Amino acid sequence: MAALFAYSASVQLNDPDWYFWFSLYTFATLVNLLKSCRRSRTSDILAPVSLLGAIILFVKVVVEAFADDLLEVFSLDMEKKVVREKLGSGFVIVSMFLHVNASCKPVKNKREKVGRSIDLGMLLLVVISYGLSLGFFLLVKEI
Repeated sequence: MAALFAYSASVQLNDPDWYFWFSLYTFATLVNLLKSCRRSRTSDILAPVSLLGAIILFVKVVVEAFADDLLEVFSLDMEKKVVREKLGSGFVIVSMFLHVNASCKPVKNKREKVGRSIDLGMLLLVVISYGLSLGFFLLVKEI
């Protein structure tokens, strides 16, 4: 996920509101990188902040989509900016939610079950996000 979030941050610089999206994807990249290496206090602080930012930006995108066209809220057409922003913030929400839950101390006998659930959730998130991104760039987008 860190690689996808880093790529997403790099392509935000031509956006009118790039400062929101660049910081969101950069924080998400940092949290994913720090959590993959080891557990750190920095990632434990950044994950809830990124989660809150992603929720705020998701609400912003959904409200904009309602104002423009109601069908764009439910669309998966990656050619539209609103859909890409909705999915991107949604991926950050899910990723940060999993990281925040992973940093909570579970009961000792449930620790292994919680760890497997978080690993499975991250695996599903990676498969879905890379699948949608590759599907868009390889199958749909005309170069």
